[in-house]
Amino acid sequence: MIISNLLDVCNLTTQEKIRTIFEYFDALSEGESFIIKNDHDPKPLYFQLLTEKGDGFQWEYLESGPQIWQVRIGRTHVSKAEETIGEIAAKDIRNASLLKSLGIDFCCGGKQTLAEAAASIELTESELQLKSAQAAKIEAPTNYLNFESWELDFLAAYIKNVHHYYIREHGPVISNLASRVAMVHASEQPELVTFAKEVDVFLAELYNHIDMEEKQLFPGAHNLSMLTTEHTCQLVQYLRYEHGDLGDELQELRRITNNYVPPKNACYSYISLHAQLKALENDLLQHIHLEINILFPKLLKTYDPPLDSKTFYEDEGISSI
Repeated sequence: MIISNLLDVCNLTTQEKIRTIFEYFDALSEGESFIIKNDHDPKPLYFQLLTEKGDGFQWEYLESGPQIWQVRIGRTHVSKAEETIGEIAAKDIRNASLLKSLGIDFCCGGKQTLAEAAASIELTESELQLKSAQAAKIEAPTNYLNFESWELDFLAAYIKNVHHYYIREHGPVISNLASRVAMVHASEQPELVTFAKEVDVFLAELYNHIDMEEKQLFPGAHNLSMLTTEHTCQLVQYLRYEHGDLGDELQELRRITNNYVPPKNACYSYISLHAQLKALENDLLQHIHLEINILFPKLLKTYDPPLDSKTFYEDEGISSI
């Protein structure tokens, strides 16, 4: 039987709307639906349903303002979400080491399924599963840090004190080396001048990124009352989008530097620049992995109802419903 009950949420608070609408949805059987009535566009609810239910719901506008919006929300077939490689890496450092050794991006590309990751390196899913099973037999290192088990505020503090500190400590060194190498070798390699500018732009974006995390996101990890659900969703989506951009720029720096291999007869500054860039990349990839695959999901799951970061779309925004 199709349910077409009208649920008027115009006079409810944001949290009451979310709770009530999710209660109605959870009570639906497959193929059933109900209609919500709101005094402004409830589009942000679409994204919250998307994060929680994946493709298991139907969304249809029946009336679109200017005073009243009505939307039919229905339950469709719910398929079990497949574990992503980001989640696989977060659970066991041995899997993270395996994926890294195979050249699989489990940081910015952590939303890939195992099958997609395998295809990216021309393996079958079964072959990659076998490699993972073999890696699981290796004894885990005794100094292994189980980030997955850490409390949210402790993890945020670790990222700030270890990875953000690394960026601020080594960023100026890298910038000075790039400028020095360009100054000395520009006559033979004029492209080094442009490269030095690109390095500075990349570092400036990186500084802005970690400043935003420390000023807006990390305080919420210590005190959840400082962030609303909507603001948290906006921040997570924006930061994930920036992570993708930073990952793309890292790949470009690696390409330009020939995988951080300096030319023959390179001077000490040239060799040091490539070594510093390679070390920054390794640290940044671990940094991004901790945020995308562990910190962000932990933060989103603290809300009621819990939000699932797996289905977040970085190119969409969320505002108050």
